Amino acid sequence: MHGYASGMSDGATAAPGGLLDLLQVAAVVLDGDGLVVLWSPEAEQLLGYVADEALNRRADSLLVSPEKRHKSRQLFEQVRSGAGWAGVFPLLHKDGTEVPVEFRTMRLHDSQGQIHLLGLAADATTVRGVERDLALSHSLVHQTPVGIGVFDTDLKWVSVNPALEQINGLTEAEILGRRVREVLPNLDFEAIESRLRHVLVTGRPLLDQQTIGRTAADTQDRAYSESYHRIEDAEGRVLGLAMAVIDVTERQQAATEVSQARERLSMIADAGARIGTTLDLQQTARELADVAVPHLADLAAVDVLETVVSHGTTAAVTGDEHAEFRALAVAAGYLTDAIHAADPVGELATYSSSRIITQCVREARPVLVEHVNPAMMRRIARDSHAAQALHTAGVHSYLAVPLVARGEVLGTLSLYRTVNTRPFDAQDRILASELAARAAICVDNARLYGRERTAALTLQRSLLPAAPAEHAGLEIAARYLPALSEVGGDWYDVLPLGPGRTGLIVGDVMGKGVQAAAVMGQLSTATRALARLDLPPAELLRHLDDITGSLGDTIATCVYAVCDLGRGTCELSSAGHLPPVMIRPDNSAELLDVPGGVPLGVGGVDFGTMEHEMAPGSLLALYTDGLVENRSDPIDTGLATLTRLLQGTQRPLEATSDMLLAALRPEPDDDVALLLVRRRD
Repeated sequence: MHGYASGMSDGATAAPGGLLDLLQVAAVVLDGDGLVVLWSPEAEQLLGYVADEALNRRADSLLVSPEKRHKSRQLFEQVRSGAGWAGVFPLLHKDGTEVPVEFRTMRLHDSQGQIHLLGLAADATTVRGVERDLALSHSLVHQTPVGIGVFDTDLKWVSVNPALEQINGLTEAEILGRRVREVLPNLDFEAIESRLRHVLVTGRPLLDQQTIGRTAADTQDRAYSESYHRIEDAEGRVLGLAMAVIDVTERQQAATEVSQARERLSMIADAGARIGTTLDLQQTARELADVAVPHLADLAAVDVLETVVSHGTTAAVTGDEHAEFRALAVAAGYLTDAIHAADPVGELATYSSSRIITQCVREARPVLVEHVNPAMMRRIARDSHAAQALHTAGVHSYLAVPLVARGEVLGTLSLYRTVNTRPFDAQDRILASELAARAAICVDNARLYGRERTAALTLQRSLLPAAPAEHAGLEIAARYLPALSEVGGDWYDVLPLGPGRTGLIVGDVMGKGVQAAAVMGQLSTATRALARLDLPPAELLRHLDDITGSLGDTIATCVYAVCDLGRGTCELSSAGHLPPVMIRPDNSAELLDVPGGVPLGVGGVDFGTMEHEMAPGSLLALYTDGLVENRSDPIDTGLATLTRLLQGTQRPLEATSDMLLAALRPEPDDDVALLLVRRRD
């Protein structure tokens, strides 16, 4: 690096450089007759001859192959005449090999006027390598776009390349001998000088150190990446420091944009996983609000049109019409009273046509208020008190996004920024619209599901007996508990067969919704008709199997029992159903091993029958799998728990039914049908 010497303190003596040591320059002196009169140790290293072997020998005879001696003598005469010569000439090594040697020669005179020839020689291969390295270093330093600066051990500038001159906005002459703080006052010069001192003391490089600020070349802050290295010679002596500087402003901006894009994609992916976990309308709204804060907004509210909530239908808001909303969810990213400025969850709110939330659903497009002023706040807040609360909380930017699914507007997602000082922009609008679109599908699914569930549940309840009929000699209790999500096809029935005889059935149609409820109604009706014929259990199931097969792709399980109080027995048959539980008068419990049968609708398989004693005080429990089955435990665990809960209970059957449902299915994810029958004493 040129200019290094200028950085040395006055009066200091420069330490020997390492370049000559690297080249291992040999010195050889010949007299006027071509005899070797002086021989350096470097010559010994280069050619293998010690001084005693070389001195007083003719150089051409010792060091030149016969075929090249004539040329060597011509060159000798040329130098002796004073012309001088420089170049590469091959010399013989002591081991017989030829060594290409780079020469610099000159004529010398001693005090007696005698002529001598001085040859300075180095291995030509080494010289070429050094020249190449120097040329490459010069090219890299002066042509690279990376700014490179060199400092002395007092941390003063001694050299900069053109790239760093451009970055600094100052020429090399303007900064030589000065410190960083004097040249770059608008950068964090204390951090830069601290890094220089650290590298100078430890010798350990520091890479990719970030600095934000501006130089004389800039009018606004830029980002720089610096790497620091200590400069040492071949002997390890510290010469100074080098700093490489890259302007990474664009890279940092691009990285920021990539990071923001990744965050947006992550939020969308998070929304896909978190929104719509159930088909409950209010839960879906809460999930949307929770996803939006705090990454997108500091406060979020979800309001759905009242017709969607109350009637499961949509109605467009047009012209100057008011809009009725039901607030379903509010979420804040931090503790704030602003959350109370939103419409209370569950309450109905009416907004005039001039309000932004009404404009949003009327036009079915986002409304972005980049900077909220007092007039705009009155169009956002529900009343003056809410406007004041939002103002006090620091709401400065607002975004309303419609919830649109299948071409229908369902409601709005309202977003507020308070502690996040950046106003909403076009990118935020796109992200919010994507979240709203995904959530709107889930909201619409919940709406449609709610309609179907209501219809299915209405049908289901209309087909089940309102309450088990009283039967002499029997205490009976029954329950039907629909799933929190989809209604299925579980059913039960109690059928009078004749004096002292009662038919009991519990079944489960595979599938959900209205279709399963409709199939259940058909099978329930068929069972009542067949029971009038007082058929044996296995024969009744065979007829039900034929009927189920005629209903298309339908499968159902059931267990049918006939209690005969006159004989004191209970005769049972099963179509792929879970085993009933029998509690004997001594309070012992047993899962009845009813002969296995295939589900109704499979066809071609006979149904077996078992007869079990039913003494006074005995209790028979029939149920569907929703009572004992869950996703985390094997079904045997549920069966064992049911048996344990029934064993020893002396409660009335109504209380026993409530106890079983509370213990086994507090929040059922499948329909439950339960039928308990106890023979009176």
